[in-house]
Amino acid sequence: MALPAAGLPPRGAWAQAMDIARATAFIQQTGNQLVAAINDPNLTLPQRRQRVADILRRAVDIEGVGRFILGRYARQATPEQLAEYMRLFEEVIIRNLSARFGEYQGVRFSLGRSQQRTEDDVLVTTIIERPNTQPFTLDWRVSEVGGQPKVVDVIAEGTSLRLTTRSEYAAVIQRNGGSIDALLAAMRNQIQQLAAREQGGAAR
Repeated sequence: MALPAAGLPPRGAWAQAMDIARATAFIQQTGNQLVAAINDPNLTLPQRRQRVADILRRAVDIEGVGRFILGRYARQATPEQLAEYMRLFEEVIIRNLSARFGEYQGVRFSLGRSQQRTEDDVLVTTIIERPNTQPFTLDWRVSEVGGQPKVVDVIAEGTSLRLTTRSEYAAVIQRNGGSIDALLAAMRNQIQQLAAREQGGAAR
């Protein structure tokens, strides 16, 4: 999943064969946990957000996805920039994925089909239903990372989260003369916008 960067081995060095049944069971379990957290009547909105974030942190290969998205620019980042990028990226991806599920009670989740893409890569389709919203599908790309199944991409309406974000981040860096700091500033701004949107939703 990750490109060679900052002394890490390529993903193939630790990737293992991904069993389709294991990947499907992993997404089933993760989806059930997310829905249970969102629909729990005993949790406040901030508590639901925190529970969802904790589940996603365990399920997603955040470091691997983050390094893939940064791509070749990871090699030119300082250790401090890389650490700050990973911190910001985790917040961005968790907030984005949380928003896909919504924050209000009544969310439902069901499995669609699962397909083996490669030996170490399974795509699991899920159907998400939210109150007053048309059902939509999310495809979860699952691989073995460090001996555990992990989400390495999310595909919504045919659009890959990691490929789209990689293109967007590269464009920011290129527009600013190869500046990693410009990307970090843009990510901070994105987090502020996501937080403001969350606050607006909570106020309704």
